[in-house]
Amino acid sequence: MEKIASFTVNHDLLEKGMYISRTDGDIVTYDIRMKKPNGGDYLGTGAMHTFEHLFATYARNSAWKENVIYVGPMGCRTGFYLLLRDAVTAEDAIRLVQESFAFIAGFEGEIPGSRREECGNYLEHDLPGAKACAAEMVRVLEGWTPARFAYPE
Repeated sequence: MEKIASFTVNHDLLEKGMYISRTDGDIVTYDIRMKKPNGGDYLGTGAMHTFEHLFATYARNSAWKENVIYVGPMGCRTGFYLLLRDAVTAEDAIRLVQESFAFIAGFEGEIPGSRREECGNYLEHDLPGAKACAAEMVRVLEGWTPARFAYPE
């Protein structure tokens, strides 16, 4: 079988940040790297789960909601993928992620979709962990520009 594109990226060179993973027609896949790959520090399962609920909820309620295709965690627990239609400019994609992460960092209250009838693993959430990771990424993405979207070589 052919090697998929994401496995051709040298993960040893990746740092925290926001990259374009691929473009398929009018869909842009953003790689939001929140942990250094193979660095020994990964997103905790509960924090990642909570982060996903909050990130998806915010993005799908934002000004760009009609162009949000998917928000989901990476299996390696180092970040998230965000798939957007290309109607969202690169600058707006950054703004959406920055706003989403600021929302998560300051979130208080009941986690959206975290009740038993709404979630397949409703007991495994970690709001303080999600907030801490979001706050760190707010700092990482401060001043981020589309010029930094390319993977390091």
